[in-house]
Amino acid sequence: MRTDKPINVLLAEDHMIVREGLKKLLEAETDIAVVGEATTGREAVELCRKLRPDVIIMDIAMPQMNGLEATRQILKSFPEVKVIILSAHSDDAYVENATSLGASGYLIKQTSSHFLSEAVREVHKGNTFFSPTVAKRFQKRQQESVGRKGLPKAEVARLSSREVEVLQLIAEGDANKQIAEKLAISIKTVEKHRDHLMRKLDIHDTAGITRYAIGAGIIESSVQVTIV
Repeated sequence: MRTDKPINVLLAEDHMIVREGLKKLLEAETDIAVVGEATTGREAVELCRKLRPDVIIMDIAMPQMNGLEATRQILKSFPEVKVIILSAHSDDAYVENATSLGASGYLIKQTSSHFLSEAVREVHKGNTFFSPTVAKRFQKRQQESVGRKGLPKAEVARLSSREVEVLQLIAEGDANKQIAEKLAISIKTVEKHRDHLMRKLDIHDTAGITRYAIGAGIIESSVQVTIV
């Protein structure tokens, strides 16, 4: 690993106060530089393509495209980039989902701040890094697991990237026309993706999609107030 230049980091976090705090912590380190900031998963994908960072710190729950789908798209095109997932959730299913998509690290937001820079350095070296509170439990689960997987993980994996994007926008309350405009596709194509993902998930109404998206960590749980 080269030591004559800092580790370039892209921050993907939609909450400004959290993003500013992360930036301040990282910029206090002489060997780390924050080169970009994204507020949505889609913006993270675009900025990764433009900036080619060494490491991305990726929140899971972001508007337009969640962090897990952004991770899938980024690592498909740029496998050399290291992604550290940042989440309020420490559930095994979330951690397994993230690592199955290729994330190199997983930090929960309750983790002590000094682990942030340590995680950046470790994944940049090619290692993995987990918050201490989940590391032992996850490693033990990996060793003991014989195909045990969280339901959301297995089902989301069967969806295409576009279907996951459509699913999130539906769950966020967008109509087909709005989805078509945001994704620059036709309304008929949106309807086709919608039908496909509903069949794959065996879900047949918008409320069911919203509940599923919450359970899979695709959108924030606060969306629950909008469904019955």
